[in-house]
Amino acid sequence: ETMSARSGRILLLDALRAAALAGMVLFHFVYDLQFFGHLPPGTVHQPGWDALAHLVAGGFIFLAGASLYLAHRARIRWPEALKRVGKIGLAALLITLVTYAMMPQFFVYFGILHAIATFSLLGLAFLRLPLILVVLTALGVFLLPRFVEGEAFTHPALWWLGLSPDPAPALDFEPLFPWFAIFLAGLATLRLATRLGWLDHATRYDPEAMTGTRRWLLWAGRNTLPLYLLHQPLLFAVIWSYGVLL
Repeated sequence: ETMSARSGRILLLDALRAAALAGMVLFHFVYDLQFFGHLPPGTVHQPGWDALAHLVAGGFIFLAGASLYLAHRARIRWPEALKRVGKIGLAALLITLVTYAMMPQFFVYFGILHAIATFSLLGLAFLRLPLILVVLTALGVFLLPRFVEGEAFTHPALWWLGLSPDPAPALDFEPLFPWFAIFLAGLATLRLATRLGWLDHATRYDPEAMTGTRRWLLWAGRNTLPLYLLHQPLLFAVIWSYGVLL
């Protein structure tokens, strides 16, 4: 359904979030099968699965940048911005604590939730800058790790920058360089799309009016954070139960 430009949620963005979530669940399902010995070691490090992991992470970060602009394009709504960052930050801390308890040698110290929380704060500075400057900054952030990497960044407190030649291994790692470039690309894309009139003509929908499969898919696209936190415990439980019952 195409609704007026100022009502309803943008269908494409929620559909893309749902697709990224599906890709993440698929990757983690394969990872968990490998973890429990149902697939050969190293399966998830094959080129295809590795590419899926990067595509999913990049998709979430790109959409976070786009959403930041969408939420604050008229003016920065500080209470909402800080509340969102706080909520994602607490979820990131939970991931750190749980992974440290389970696998301390590979715990997540700057994964995708840490990245999105950090980038959402930094991104506020780019909402009003000239678009060309945003694009050039994104290009610089993407390219910098190719030229700047050294002992000055080896301290653990600086690993999140992504410029250390030997950061600690982690189950999930999306450092500032180069991943903030993807966030800025999402922000810049929405700014450009708005300037070109896409936002005024984007297909929108009323969540209450959705039925069938579309209702559940778009619901997933609107609730990616809780689903992100819940899907791994559920997958672990299902696969562990399957192994016990064999």
